[in-house]
Amino acid sequence: MMTSMYLRQVAGNLRRITGVPSRIVSSSAPLLPLSRKTNFFYPHGCGGYKWRKKDSHQWIFMFGPTAILFGINPNLVLAEDDSIQSSSENDKDEANIVGLRKSEDGSVISNIHTSKWRVFTDNGRDFFMKGKLEQAEKFFLSALQEAKEGFGERDPHVASACNNLAELYRVQKAFDKAEPLYLEAVDILEDSFGPEDIRMGVAFHNLGQFYLVQRRLKDAHIYYERALKIKGCVLGHNNVDYADTMYHLGTVLYLLGNVQDSEALFHDSIRILEEGGQGESMTCIRRLRYLSQVYLKANRLEEAENIQRKILHVMELLKGWNSLDTVIAAEGLSLTLQSIRRLREAQELLERCLDARKTLLPEDHIQIGANMLRIAKVAMVTFRQPRKTHISEAITELDRAKELLDKSTRIARQVLNKLTKQKGNKKNYGASGETTRDRCAALVILLQSLDTLGLLEITRQELIESREENVPNPQAESALFECISAYKEFGTEKSVSDSPEVKAEYVSCSTHLLSLIDNDNSTGRTQPSKEITLQELKEEIKRINDEISSSRRSKH
Repeated sequence: MMTSMYLRQVAGNLRRITGVPSRIVSSSAPLLPLSRKTNFFYPHGCGGYKWRKKDSHQWIFMFGPTAILFGINPNLVLAEDDSIQSSSENDKDEANIVGLRKSEDGSVISNIHTSKWRVFTDNGRDFFMKGKLEQAEKFFLSALQEAKEGFGERDPHVASACNNLAELYRVQKAFDKAEPLYLEAVDILEDSFGPEDIRMGVAFHNLGQFYLVQRRLKDAHIYYERALKIKGCVLGHNNVDYADTMYHLGTVLYLLGNVQDSEALFHDSIRILEEGGQGESMTCIRRLRYLSQVYLKANRLEEAENIQRKILHVMELLKGWNSLDTVIAAEGLSLTLQSIRRLREAQELLERCLDARKTLLPEDHIQIGANMLRIAKVAMVTFRQPRKTHISEAITELDRAKELLDKSTRIARQVLNKLTKQKGNKKNYGASGETTRDRCAALVILLQSLDTLGLLEITRQELIESREENVPNPQAESALFECISAYKEFGTEKSVSDSPEVKAEYVSCSTHLLSLIDNDNSTGRTQPSKEITLQELKEEIKRINDEISSSRRSKH
C-alpha cells in the first residue's frame, strides 16, 4: 500500500488539465521533480482562442472546442532525482495557471450521463488525492461509462476518462490494465484531431513515459520520437515542453546504449532551459545532475566536475549554505574530487558540509554521522599519499580522524537502537520499507566506520611502533570484531541482512579481520576473541560472497 505522504506528493502534480475554463477552482498544491507526476484530464467548452507564437504555452491549454489535453512534461523515475524533492519556479508558475481543477468547464450539460461524468471524475480525483485508491478507481470506472453513454464511444471525453483511469493503474503498477486504456485514448484523439495535433504529441509523450517506467525501451523510443516531432512542428524547437520530451528521449537512448546521441539531447535540453531563463530552475538542476552521472559512469571525471561545480554555484546563489540541497550538491562534487585525487579540496568541502548539517539537523542525525565518516575516509587517503609530513602532524591528523569515526560509530548505534526499539513497539508485524532502508543505511555507516577505524589503528601502528610486518594490532582487531558483533546484533531482520550494501560492508570487515588473524597466527599469537574461529570466518565470507554473486546473476 502506498503511503499517504507519497500520494500527497503525486496529487500535488495533478496538473496540466485539459482546457482552461473561464470559471475555475485552482489548487496551490506543491509540485515534484521528474519522478512522480500524475496527470488527470478534463475536457472543456472553450473555443476560439487564436494562436500566436508568443502565446504557445497558454494555447496548449485553451485551444479547441471540446479538446482534451494530456499533461505536457509528464515525469518519470530517473537515478539522479532521489535527493531533491522541490520544483522549478516555472513549475510553480504553471501551477497557478493550470493547477488542480474541478471539471466546472461552463459547457452545457446535455443529459444525465454527462452530469454524472463530471461528478464521478471530480470525486475520483479527490479520492486519489486522499490516497483512497479503491474508491478512486470506482469513480473513474463510472466516469468512463458515463462518458461513453453521454458523449459517445469515440468522443474526446472518453479519451480523458481512459487516461485518468490509466494513470491510476500506472501509479498502482497495474500496467496490464493501464496499457489498453492509454492506447484507446490515443486512438480516439487521433480520430478526433488528426495525427499531427499537439494533443497527440503529449499523448505520445505519456505513452513513452509509461513504457520507460517498465523499461520497455524500444516502445518508449518510438513514442518519444513521435512526440518530439509533433512538439517541434507545433511549439517550435526552443520550447521548454519540446525540451522536456527531448530530455526523456535522451534518457531512453542512453539506456539503449546510444551515448553520443543521448548526450547531445541532454545538452540541447539544458540549453533551451537556460536560454529561456530557466537555468536556475530545479528542472534544469536535475538534468545537469543526470548528465554529471552519465559522465561519472563513463569515467569522464573532469566533465562531471565542471557540471557539478555549475550545480553547486546555482544552489549557493539560490539557497545559500543554509540548505540541505546545497550540502548535497557540495558532497557530490567532493566525491568527484576524491576520484581525481584532489583530496584537500574534497576534505574542505566535506568540512563545510558538516558545519552546515550541524546547524540544520539534530546532533545525532544519521547524515551527520555519514558526513563525519566521509571526512575521516578522505583524511586516511590523504595521509597515505606520498608527502613530507612530520610524524607528530600525522598523529594529530589521525587523532582527528579517530574522533570523527568514534562519533559516527556512536551516532549510527544510537539510530539503530532507536529504530529497533520503534520496531519492537509496533503492534503490526514487519517493518515498513522506509524503516528498513533507514536500518540498512545506519548499519552500513556503522560497519564502514568500524572498518575504517581498524585501518586507522594499523596506520597509527606503522607510524609509532614499528614498520615491521606481522606485528599484532589488538586495537584494529577489536574494531573489526566489533563489526562482526554489530552485523549479528542489528542484521537479524532478513530484509536488513539481505541488503547487498550491508553484505558488501560485512564481507569487507570480515576479510580485513581474517587478514589480521592470519597475521597473528603466523606470529604464534592467540586471537583476542573466541566469538568466531578462523575457519568459521572463512566459511562465512565465502557464503556471503556466493549470495552476493547469486543475487547479481538473478538481476541480469
